[in-house]
Amino acid sequence: MRRGGSQAYRLDAYEYQAETPRGREFVAVEGGRLDARARMGVRPLFAKLVASVALVGVMFIALGGVAVSLTSGTVSMLQENNAISSQIKDERALNGEMRIERSLLTRSERITQIATQNLGMVYANSADRINLN
Repeated sequence: MRRGGSQAYRLDAYEYQAETPRGREFVAVEGGRLDARARMGVRPLFAKLVASVALVGVMFIALGGVAVSLTSGTVSMLQENNAISSQIKDERALNGEMRIERSLLTRSERITQIATQNLGMVYANSADRINLN
């Protein structure tokens, strides 16, 4: 049995010759058939249309996001306002109660009674004056 092709060949010494059938030449002709249109790619008008539809879609999504954020902000502010209004109402009621209590505690009859009975104070009969001139 014999091995064929076990020798190494120099590749740079080998000259490539195109083998074409004799008498026939190939000529490239540009055509307008389906394959030529497929190689042409997407038409610029269609690309612009797709880009504009995508831009409109992005704008709708952005506007929807802005609307949702404004609505949630408004609801949050209304809830805070309601809580503050409730707190103000409670503080006003407490203020009214404290005014009533202050008016009861600052009555002159009550102060006189505490001074005379609890602390043993009496009214002064005469007043002494001192001049510091």
